[in-house]
Amino acid sequence: MISLARESFNQQFSEQKYQEFLNDLNSSYNYKIPFRVAESPVFISKEFKAKLMKGANEIIDFIVQPDFSSKMEAALPPALSVPHETNHTLFLALDFAICSNDTGELIPQLIELQGFPSLFGYQDFLGSKFRQHYKIGDSWEYHFGKTSTEYWERLKKSILNGHDPENVVLLEINPLQQNTAIDFLITQDKLGIPLVHIGDVVIRGKQLFYLKDGVEVHIKRIYNRVIFDELQQQKNLQTQFHLTEDVEVEWAGHPNWFFKISKYTMPFLQSSAVPQSSFLSDVKVIPTDLENYVLKPLFSFSGSGVIFHVKREDIDAIPLSERKNFMLQRKVKYEPVVQAVDGLVKAELRLLYIWDEGQARPELITNLARLSRGEMIGVKYNKDKTWVGGSISFFEK
Repeated sequence: MISLARESFNQQFSEQKYQEFLNDLNSSYNYKIPFRVAESPVFISKEFKAKLMKGANEIIDFIVQPDFSSKMEAALPPALSVPHETNHTLFLALDFAICSNDTGELIPQLIELQGFPSLFGYQDFLGSKFRQHYKIGDSWEYHFGKTSTEYWERLKKSILNGHDPENVVLLEINPLQQNTAIDFLITQDKLGIPLVHIGDVVIRGKQLFYLKDGVEVHIKRIYNRVIFDELQQQKNLQTQFHLTEDVEVEWAGHPNWFFKISKYTMPFLQSSAVPQSSFLSDVKVIPTDLENYVLKPLFSFSGSGVIFHVKREDIDAIPLSERKNFMLQRKVKYEPVVQAVDGLVKAELRLLYIWDEGQARPELITNLARLSRGEMIGVKYNKDKTWVGGSISFFEK
């Protein structure tokens, strides 16, 4: 089934068709997408989906434990703690590499996880555009049982929480200057919520406001897209609101969960889908085969600071007092599985969940895929290559 889907797609593909596809993506919101969009979706068979779901559920089993938040407390820098933390994250993203084991069997391996929203808006847009430009059968889905209309109703329920859209803001640092601005524009269009720069938020007592046509509008709920790592790098940014203040506002994605569900979580996880991971401070004997490991700073964003070819001197250079902020993780072996027109390409899958208050477990609602021919998977890498970049997976029903 999966080979038939791949053959069907590749037979339809041409450079002209790809350019028409890109032109449609870029013109729909009159915005040129700055990151590379891959030529193809990924097709996931029922068999591999079952392995993926098993691994994801084992990870979620740990996250839903009542004491999870307290176990992760050390991941949250005290100076960046935001008041009124919710009972659990609203958003969950699990990133899996498609790998092979010693017997050549394809298996998913967790690369990263985050309690932070991802491209929920853009992925619906991208999946629908693939369907418009290519014949992809009804036996394949990307929203896991939901139509696009049902999907947006689900997002509306979680992000707005019953509030008028004008009182819910998508908060970011200069939203339209971000690489993910296309996602913001789509979300604004579908949900009717404004895009607000954090520097434009006004504080009156314990309430927050933004200006609309010169009039202050009360902010009752924040769909938070601000990442502290980036916020702290903005040396010249003038703001009244600093996220950590005690204000009367609801959070659609409380900022504390960005830290509590992160690389910090990985050493605690027990699953065949999670590679061996340890806090560097807990590694008493440095492995002699460091070429089989990667060294990751726990609190960096978008792959910055990751060392793929670890040497003993890299570890020795980290003071003992700082080693608690690094993770030594066993490398996974990406298996090139996506058949491009000129060879095989590696893939990584992100499962995207919503977890409303009162739900026992997060609910899988969509996905993201990234294709790569190099060591780094993210869309800002592999720019000079083809059949790489951001995409989406179609799962066999």
